Amino acid sequence: MNLRLRSLISLLLVLVSGLLINCTSVTAAQIPDSYSPSKIEQIQLLADPLKAYGERLKKLGGLIDKKKWVDTRTLIHGPLGRLRQDLRNISDNLLPQDQVKAKALAKDIFAHFEKIDAAAKARNANAAVEQFQGALKDFNDYFNLLPS
Repeated sequence: MNLRLRSLISLLLVLVSGLLINCTSVTAAQIPDSYSPSKIEQIQLLADPLKAYGERLKKLGGLIDKKKWVDTRTLIHGPLGRLRQDLRNISDNLLPQDQVKAKALAKDIFAHFEKIDAAAKARNANAAVEQFQGALKDFNDYFNLLPS
């Protein structure tokens, strides 16, 4: 008898707790549709290094124009190597609708870098210039996506 009572009470507690969990309403998290001043400030702080990367991209263009292939590859793998992480950190702080485009642009920038690297390895100036122009355009598009 005592065992049946315990089983019945356990079953009753499970049913009541299940009912309470299912009946409580959880408010959906609100997704912001605009940037707060503090968020803009945070993004601008994260984006400060992008200006230095812009200068490095200009240097990359000069190296490609001069057909300095070893230096081109070194710049991509060295000073521009951290750009991927910085773009990811910035993208993660953007509004959801901007994150999608920012992440796609960042991915495209690095696809261009990979193709520049391959072109430099093959000493193919035309391909390197074409990919550099694409990387520069995508970088500028990314930069223009950021709130000010």
